[in-house]
Amino acid sequence: MALSYVLVFVMAAASIEGARMRRLHPSGETDLVVGLPGQPSTNFKHYAGYVGASEHRSLFYWFFEAMEAPATKPLVLWLNGGPGCSSVAGGAISEIGPFLVTDEGSGLRFNPYAWNKGKLANLLFLDSPVGVGFSHSNSSSDAKNLNDQITAEDAHAFLLNWFLKYPDLKSQEFYIVGESYAGHYAPQLAEVIDERNKGAKDSYINLKGLMVRHQISVIIGNPLIDVEEELRIATIDFAWKNGYISDNLYQAATTACTPVPSSNCPELVYAVEDSFSDIMFGIYSPTCSKSNTIKNEIGSGLAMEATGYDPCSTDNAEVYLSREDVQKALHANLTYLPYPYSFCSMNVHNAYNQTVPTVLPLLRKLIDAGYRMWIYSGDTDGRVTIPVMRRSINKMNLTEKAWDKWGGWKKWYYEAQVAGWMVEYMEGLTFITVRGAGHMVPAFSPGRGLALISNFLKGEPMPFNETQSKDTTH
Repeated sequence: MALSYVLVFVMAAASIEGARMRRLHPSGETDLVVGLPGQPSTNFKHYAGYVGASEHRSLFYWFFEAMEAPATKPLVLWLNGGPGCSSVAGGAISEIGPFLVTDEGSGLRFNPYAWNKGKLANLLFLDSPVGVGFSHSNSSSDAKNLNDQITAEDAHAFLLNWFLKYPDLKSQEFYIVGESYAGHYAPQLAEVIDERNKGAKDSYINLKGLMVRHQISVIIGNPLIDVEEELRIATIDFAWKNGYISDNLYQAATTACTPVPSSNCPELVYAVEDSFSDIMFGIYSPTCSKSNTIKNEIGSGLAMEATGYDPCSTDNAEVYLSREDVQKALHANLTYLPYPYSFCSMNVHNAYNQTVPTVLPLLRKLIDAGYRMWIYSGDTDGRVTIPVMRRSINKMNLTEKAWDKWGGWKKWYYEAQVAGWMVEYMEGLTFITVRGAGHMVPAFSPGRGLALISNFLKGEPMPFNETQSKDTTH
């Protein structure tokens, strides 16, 4: 009798769990992606489509469930930078998503270092602001009115409406992760969430932290934080020390740009950047040989590079996302007119008005509010170098957690190898370098990138010795 009771209980529980999983996102089922061309079979679901941010503006998203137990896992929002670059073409299918595009956009293959691996996290990719990727507006004036405040407000409105589609995830821990100009996007969005959460009930978003690379957001990768002056000086110095420019150019640029920039400083900085522009975002990495350039130049020398184990990754992503059958499967481009997809939009970049020149005070505000924040940076990135990041962070006057008599700097390990260095601050910020990685850390060093997000979400520091450095992402 007891055995029969147990069997009935287990079968009933399994039936309930199965029904619950089938109805995990009842409002979002219309956005379920089926029949994506070239997709391998999966044991998880993914969704794509549009969510309104305002009366005129609709933002495109791609959402991947965690491969195991998605209903209990945190939600990670990934943002690419630019401004004007796509999180769908970048993060989703060139860096951290479960699929990577095969050569010439012919199909998809599994990414063994996907951030929805095992029980790690649910992943949400957002093309923002309007005009990036598939995101659009039916008002022509919106394309000319783009700035930091509008981008943050639209992203917040998007999230509120997105959670109406996926209410089961609304109470889960929420993290913002990004790279490059997302170092502005992420903390600015986090500030809006933090302010609107005060006294909110139905509109409360369970934000827990940020991780960014450049330009600081809640987990920020190589963030562009407070760097214009630092970038000028550091880029000139970096290029000369690595043998990329002549003594004459170095002396001319240094004289023109320090201590106060003269009128010909921008021209000389451009000449310095141009001398190593094809390798700037990963100075030891291969370049894409099937095109004349592997980057999308973005005003003032700022560029986004298609790089990683496959240096042609975003080139392939553009081809794939331009396919009519792919757009149909993703519920994108509802006009059904030919639409060539671009990883980065020059129109958006040129129209974008950076209204917040530095996010350092904002970062400090978020740290003081109790949000966990990691900033990570690849040590082969020539665009935003580690010295730039260190000097910017030092301006916040944080207190290092002492590791030895010299301070808090210490090595961290991945798979029994030195993977970089890190420093923790008493106030709640962690700065991490990634050895051998360029500007887009998850593309250049996917294993180490996966280790970063895994430890960040678990609230654990990176391993300080070889024996701790096994794969713990499951």
